[in-house]
Amino acid sequence: MKKKISVCSFCSATIEEVERLITGDGAAICNRCVQTCHNMVLLDKNRNVAPSPQQNKQTEVHLPPPSELKKHLDKFVIGQETAKIALSVAVYNHYKRLRSKTNSKSAEKSSENSVEIDKSNVVFIGPTGSGKTLLAQTLARFLQVPFTIADATVLTEAGYVGEDVDSILVRLYQAAEYNAQAAERGIVFVDEIDKIARKAANPSITRDVSGEGVQQGLLKILEGTISAIPPKGGRKHPEQSMVHINTRNILFICGGAFEKLDKVISKRIDSGSGMGFGVEVVSKSDRKIGEVLSRCEPEDLISYGLLPELVGRLPVIVSLDELDEEALLSILTKPQNSLVKQYTKLFDMDSIKLSFTDEALKVIVKKTVEQKTGARGLRSVLEKILMPYMFDVAKYRELGTIKIDEDVVKEALAKGRG
Repeated sequence: MKKKISVCSFCSATIEEVERLITGDGAAICNRCVQTCHNMVLLDKNRNVAPSPQQNKQTEVHLPPPSELKKHLDKFVIGQETAKIALSVAVYNHYKRLRSKTNSKSAEKSSENSVEIDKSNVVFIGPTGSGKTLLAQTLARFLQVPFTIADATVLTEAGYVGEDVDSILVRLYQAAEYNAQAAERGIVFVDEIDKIARKAANPSITRDVSGEGVQQGLLKILEGTISAIPPKGGRKHPEQSMVHINTRNILFICGGAFEKLDKVISKRIDSGSGMGFGVEVVSKSDRKIGEVLSRCEPEDLISYGLLPELVGRLPVIVSLDELDEEALLSILTKPQNSLVKQYTKLFDMDSIKLSFTDEALKVIVKKTVEQKTGARGLRSVLEKILMPYMFDVAKYRELGTIKIDEDVVKEALAKGRG
């Protein structure tokens, strides 16, 4: 009778310590060692084997024209016309550049006058809840490319407590299902980029490990470099097998609220305003934040605290408008995945028909505008209103219908204040 093996022959982990132990003739291997071996094979493949035409075909991105990309964004994002056009053009040019690069590699080698097109990373500027993340996420899903969201506030310089800049690439690699070639054609959204602005315009004489230091770390991956990353994340150590990711073809979209940037821009605009007859005078109080942000120049971002080198690597500056009541009402009802449709489907799963009156929706929007949380705040208001109904779902399943009117909304919001 053969003795049952309960220890991994490679790492000596017991069967209780791992998720799966695969046994064979006199040997066993755990799921962790299988994953490590898989990563090593992929690494060797990426280093030594040129991708076949079939592999290139699989990773080639379906690329509709910018007008079609914008039409898709219109289904999910209300308003922000300028931002949608700018993003559609930037993404189209980026992947057109990759396709051209792939198709004409041999021609470029033989041509002395070949033109190499640089990538155009994007920076979104706009108030919280205006749709910065949603725009990037929606477009990445439509193009079916690996996509990840990184929070700049958790990043620190290498060697300090926090995440290294390279952890952004680890997330993209994992989103690409551990396919390095697919990850190199992905999109990264770096959120809260404004939170790593340096505190003063002059270079700091002390270490700014979560501000200027992070900006300097981002420079290399935004421009394009071959970065060695640990496939499972965490800190690097010498004995660990690394995966090499070339960031040259990764599109980076940075976003941030950039609070008080409008004051920096206004100061520059006002200092250059003329005097005399025929000069249009606009009161500072009459200016909307969106209108001011639309006049943002690279020098304003530098004044705000971003490094000139970093701003130079973000050539496409896109501003988003602050959402008014009309826009929020449309967001609540019109998009393909609007919140009203989401909650209606949620209750429909319990055979309950949920409906809202127009007056109720207007009160919800008005409350959200007061909170100044943008589209993101709509969900928290709706959750507060619908929580009692979701809790007593068995009771309302018997009734079959729930109608939310103006009085119900006002009563729920009044209880929330109390």
